[in-house]
Amino acid sequence: MIRALALVGGVAGGVGLSQFPEFSQQYTQRLGGAVDELTRQIERYERDAEKVGLTLDGLLEGMSGEGPLAQTQAGNMADDIERHARLSADLEALEGAGPFTRARLATHMADRDIAAKAYEAYKPAVPATFEGAVFAGTGLFAGWAGITAVFAFLGGLWSMLTGPFRRKTSA
Repeated sequence: MIRALALVGGVAGGVGLSQFPEFSQQYTQRLGGAVDELTRQIERYERDAEKVGLTLDGLLEGMSGEGPLAQTQAGNMADDIERHARLSADLEALEGAGPFTRARLATHMADRDIAAKAYEAYKPAVPATFEGAVFAGTGLFAGWAGITAVFAFLGGLWSMLTGPFRRKTSA
């Protein structure tokens, strides 16, 4: 029973982790598109500021002292600028990275909106690359080891809890 569950856990881990190389590639492509669009938007903000003789920071500061609509717009612009900086840094880290490096840099794939859109468009596939096979093997081992470790822990815990209630036999 435990072996069967460990095998199921291993197969599930293998299948799941084998999808990482392609998903991370699609995430990186969507990240690049988001950075491009935010860059276009911020350049527009900068041109608008330049038209009135201000820097972008000066424009935002001036808008924050205006009415509620201008304050809201200034907040939205500041959010766009902050997101652009964050996503640009993530893209710089991930761009050109292979699947093994992307796995090490997975914290740079943390934007929920981009991940959700990548997941919506993602179609699982059989990994036919070396990287996919390595991730599948790693997932298989991790799933098998995880299930085996859980059952070993539970068995030890059960023995510890029931040990005082067992009859002692004398030989």
